[in-house]
Amino acid sequence: MKKFACYVVRHADAGKRGAVADEERPLSRRGRAQAEHIAATLADLGITRLLSSPYLRCTETLEPLAERIDLDIEVHDDLAEGNDASSVLALVDAADAPIAICSHGDVIGELIDALDRRKIPRDDDRMAKGSTWVLTRKGRDIVGAHYVPVPKGDE
Repeated sequence: MKKFACYVVRHADAGKRGAVADEERPLSRRGRAQAEHIAATLADLGITRLLSSPYLRCTETLEPLAERIDLDIEVHDDLAEGNDASSVLALVDAADAPIAICSHGDVIGELIDALDRRKIPRDDDRMAKGSTWVLTRKGRDIVGAHYVPVPKGDE
């Protein structure tokens, strides 16, 4: 059975709400550094697709990775804030090679709950901005979930 991972990234830091419409809130300086770290971490992992919430902070989180691996970012409205994790799980379940997905804290919180309902072992329950969940697939099944925190200094 083929074994590979899918990467679920919580968008990097975007600073405070309120200055612009939430959907248009860009990454902060810290968030741009986090996005660069994410790109460096994921660039050599064979990712074949980049999928993102339409919110600017999510697409900006994946842009450095997209440039490094020469992929376009596919925007999916159902990865936006306020949605449940069903779309994330559907994308991961349908993947036949590594993918990276960028979404929001509420969606990733729902994902953690869904992993628990599926009785998938995981090593954490955090979801800091700029962090990544590595979902290991074996065949068609998710068999494990590993949390990769934001690097010290980028928190």
